[in-house]
Amino acid sequence: MEVKVLRLDHRRVRDARITTHVCLTARALGASGVYLSGDHDKKLMENVQDVVKRWGGDFQVEYRKGWQNLLDEWKNNGGEIVHLTMYGEPVQDITPKIRNSSRDKLVVVGGSRVPSIVYQEAEWNVSVTTQPHSEVSSLAIFLHMLQEGKELDLEFAEGDMKVIPSAHGKNVVMKNKFDGSGSEE
Repeated sequence: MEVKVLRLDHRRVRDARITTHVCLTARALGASGVYLSGDHDKKLMENVQDVVKRWGGDFQVEYRKGWQNLLDEWKNNGGEIVHLTMYGEPVQDITPKIRNSSRDKLVVVGGSRVPSIVYQEAEWNVSVTTQPHSEVSSLAIFLHMLQEGKELDLEFAEGDMKVIPSAHGKNVVMKNKFDGSGSEE
């Protein structure tokens, strides 16, 4: 099952940091890409692609002005829409049902105000608590539960940098661009 994220209503000036974190969270926790709607933000998209280049993986960020067309395309291609909202079914109750479907998932996270059509088009409206909090935390919790923790063991191929876990200090292996060998910092 492929998982992509649709970030609704990105506002370049106000939301650059939070939308960047949506993208980085999606990438780190196993989504294959993010669609941005709202303001076109070339710099944000370039920054995320720079992270992919340095840290590896096959993650894509794409701008979609017409997000409603994307919902239609996704469903017409056999995929399901999962909308993360505080008004949906509890994540702990509904995620096993979502996981049991092998269909591709488009996970929708909102911006300033989510239009009612998103609630109507989604196969799954999922609540990560019934309290206001961040779309970044909702996305992280949902992706973690969807993949049952397997995303924590992901390996990202072809990056220039890789962290080697360590109890103390930083251990980063840098890919030598000239001869393909690695060096530790």
